[in-house]
Amino acid sequence: MSSTHGFRFGVQLSSAPSGSAWRSLVRKIEDLGYSSVLLPDHFGDQLAPMVALAVAAEATTALRVGTLVLDNDYRHPLVVAKEAATLDLLSEGRLELGIGAGWMTSDYEESGMPLDPPAVRVERMAEAVAVMKQLWSGGGDHVGAHYRLRGAQGLPRPHRRPHPLLVIGGGSRRVLTVAGQEADIVGLNSRLTEGYVGPASIASLAPEHYDRRWQWVRDAAGDRIGEIEVQCLTFMVRVVPDAARVLQETAQVFDMAPEVAAQVPIALIGSVEQIVETLEDRRKRWGMTYWVVHEADIDDFAPVVTAAVGG
Repeated sequence: MSSTHGFRFGVQLSSAPSGSAWRSLVRKIEDLGYSSVLLPDHFGDQLAPMVALAVAAEATTALRVGTLVLDNDYRHPLVVAKEAATLDLLSEGRLELGIGAGWMTSDYEESGMPLDPPAVRVERMAEAVAVMKQLWSGGGDHVGAHYRLRGAQGLPRPHRRPHPLLVIGGGSRRVLTVAGQEADIVGLNSRLTEGYVGPASIASLAPEHYDRRWQWVRDAAGDRIGEIEVQCLTFMVRVVPDAARVLQETAQVFDMAPEVAAQVPIALIGSVEQIVETLEDRRKRWGMTYWVVHEADIDDFAPVVTAAVGG
């Protein structure tokens, strides 16, 4: 099933040395034709996402701002819903709210918060999503396994109805089932159950694993699958005239044959024309139309953005 969505592109950022540098960076990204700027949610060297995104929204005119993704375990859904509705309201619907179950062990070690088993964290995230959707649509009471709310007002209401764009991504069946059922934008990712990027995560990059993930999303989404935008966060982008040497290096990193490494979604390697062709192939195979690169890639990748969006 090929997606009917057009291509668009985002940039995942982390920090900037000053407010003026941050504003200049997000304006540049908008001017280059990217659709969004996104921030992760870790305790390392990065800006606090919701604050930085509010500044980014104010500094631009049409650029979407989003989280990729907030860790649900250290953010109560009542607070997240209020902050998200505020940012969505004041940016006039430009928020993409990404929410996740948490995965990076170092975040839990640094904060002293307990790292529960994956099934518990995913269950808690799913309940948090239900709580936030209830708040955005009118509030009220909620009694669940993880959260209890009484007379929650759910104010302010977001600009976008019935709620801000919701992003959920992952590599496990549990997470992708929730994503298929609840999200507007679904990220197809590798598995991160180790708590860091390690051998199991790299092994899960093989294309056949993405075939299964895409099927899980389709099964969970049912009739609404056509409404879902599929996102992929890249980690190896090389716009080069001859891809052979870079593919060989990539194959060594992934411990795969070069012809298999060429199909790994998180890698986009080749000339502008070759990468656009790759994007078309991945739209047909996995429905992927929303591609996210990192700050170091924005200039080199900009011609691909122009070619793919213009085409």
